[in-house]
Amino acid sequence: MTTALRFTPPDTATINADVERAFAEDLGMGDATASLLPADAQATAQLTCREDAVVAGIPWFNACIHKLDPQAKIDWHVTDGDRIAPGTVVCVMHGNARALVSAERSALNFLQLLSGTATTTATYVAAVAGTNVRVLDTRKTVPGLRLAQKYAVRCGGGHNHRIGLYDAILVKENHIIAAGSIAAAVLAARQLHPSLLLEVEVENLDELQQALDAGVDRIMLDNFTLPLMRDAVAHTAGRVPLEISGNVDLSTISDYASTGVDFISVGALTKNTRAVDLSLRLKID
Repeated sequence: MTTALRFTPPDTATINADVERAFAEDLGMGDATASLLPADAQATAQLTCREDAVVAGIPWFNACIHKLDPQAKIDWHVTDGDRIAPGTVVCVMHGNARALVSAERSALNFLQLLSGTATTTATYVAAVAGTNVRVLDTRKTVPGLRLAQKYAVRCGGGHNHRIGLYDAILVKENHIIAAGSIAAAVLAARQLHPSLLLEVEVENLDELQQALDAGVDRIMLDNFTLPLMRDAVAHTAGRVPLEISGNVDLSTISDYASTGVDFISVGALTKNTRAVDLSLRLKID
């Protein structure tokens, strides 16, 4: 038995590819220790969360278990996006004992990492409650697991910035230097990729005005002070959405949100994630 998900995960092929990589580095030619168990032994396993957390990663956990035992039964007591308390039984599994112990580490790695990402995101989202700010992730993700972590951010109540360098344009300092000006960089971007969202990073109010004049879709305020953020909001007067980036953590995000900006991007959502404490206990039937 699986559980209905409230958030749309990546496609099955992407999840299976993540699992294949995880098994390749963990199982290699096979689990030498699991071979000590009788090949036909069946087991029941209970997964418990030891701390307050937001769940994310169920599709990856399921894929790990079912890769080694397609007939395994997984009874989920939670779904991705749920906030759970310490001591919550997350799921109960029944299947081949060798398969469960061999898949355990990879399955837990996915669920712990992605639940950690979702939990961190939920903490940041709670810090801007009462404002209209959307908390965004960044491209500072674990290599090879970007779509997984972007999914976990959504489970935690956050929103995704661009997935990669291909689905939106963010014109930064070096792009501007190479093009000669903000106006020239924006013009070239519009000509080459007219359908993509076009955002420009600015470092002062003069560059902000240049970006407004160029007709961009969004402006990123890079390392602005609080007074300058408020000035930027007043100067823009809602003409273009504003995003804050740089020096964002839980001690600063509430003040930043109070300035009236639209988005705050936080690298810590995916870069500094601490794995959620999960415990799996197995019993041979």
